[in-house]
Amino acid sequence: MIYLFAGDDVNNKRKAYENFLKSISKKIEILSVNRNNFNPMQIESLYSGAGLFSEKSVIIFENICEHEETRDFVLEKLPLIGKSSNDFIFLESKLTKSILDDFKKVRAELNIFELSKEAKEKFNNFLLANALGDKDKLNLWVNYRLAIDKGVGMEELIGVLFWKAKDMILKKNFNKFTEEELKNFASKISYLLPEARQKGLDDESAFEQFLLEAF
Repeated sequence: MIYLFAGDDVNNKRKAYENFLKSISKKIEILSVNRNNFNPMQIESLYSGAGLFSEKSVIIFENICEHEETRDFVLEKLPLIGKSSNDFIFLESKLTKSILDDFKKVRAELNIFELSKEAKEKFNNFLLANALGDKDKLNLWVNYRLAIDKGVGMEELIGVLFWKAKDMILKKNFNKFTEEELKNFASKISYLLPEARQKGLDDESAFEQFLLEAF
């Protein structure tokens, strides 16, 4: 069975996801897969066989659909994953209609959490991007806190900051940062949440600490 938790309403999505995890028997083996430890051969063994140490396993995929190299492989294998004796949980940010349709085709249980239009319009994410461009740590942190308080998802904020760093590199805008600094920032922020969750750290605290130490 496939279970999908997706959308930009991060708080409600996370609560539903955590409540679902609590319903899983402690006797069942739980494995976590993200971009850092993604191995196609291992994935194939997970959907084709039983658990390693129990009759059944639950495999958690975190933000696999955010990256083309992992997304394409998993979407192609969804029909086989759906027929597996193991259960697969996908924790994702906002997905496109075509990707959602792929999950619908394999009869996945969809749990979609979207912020209302009003909530999205309350904060201008580019205030955060501009603060990064200006190398203004204070306004970067202030606008981050404002965005979080207004319910903007961390995946969305990370996407904006990642885009800004990449945009500055493409435009060769090295007035405030060197090219190496921007590449390092983009690389670290792309792995931030998966690594924090793997270590059992709080997402919000890990993101805030990253911003305070970014430059």
